[in-house]
Amino acid sequence: MEYILIALAACFLDQLVKFLVASNFDWNDSITLIPGLLSITKRANTGMALSMLEGKTLFLGIVSAIVSVVLIVIILRWKMPKWERLAIACVLGGALGNMIDRLFFGYVVDMIDVRIFTFNVADAFITCGAAAFVILYLIRSIKEEKEGKSGDKNGEN
Repeated sequence: MEYILIALAACFLDQLVKFLVASNFDWNDSITLIPGLLSITKRANTGMALSMLEGKTLFLGIVSAIVSVVLIVIILRWKMPKWERLAIACVLGGALGNMIDRLFFGYVVDMIDVRIFTFNVADAFITCGAAAFVILYLIRSIKEEKEGKSGDKNGEN
């Protein structure tokens, strides 16, 4: 259950940042933090990463809801190490944050502008959580495979 609380905290942080940006910036207003590299820019995104499925907000909201339910089931039911569960909780928190925006506003507020693309806190949770999960899962799988092979060698002696 604590991982669901972590996901809700991630969602809350995302929503708080979006609220602060939405309340204090007009659309496309920008504050440069690192010249030529990083700005805070208020943008509306009706699609997903890299503008894929732009304008398909309801569809993306429904997909986010389905993914969120699946992630909740994974967190609560699947057996996995705590760090992998934490990574999934981060993905869930980000998915919930963006789902809220899509279903209530019809777009997602993006604000972290790195010149190539603009994203939000939820996107960061999703990306970092997914990357961490994949890395942790692969490390665990390789470790288990090596332990299995060394067990086979020990059994042959």
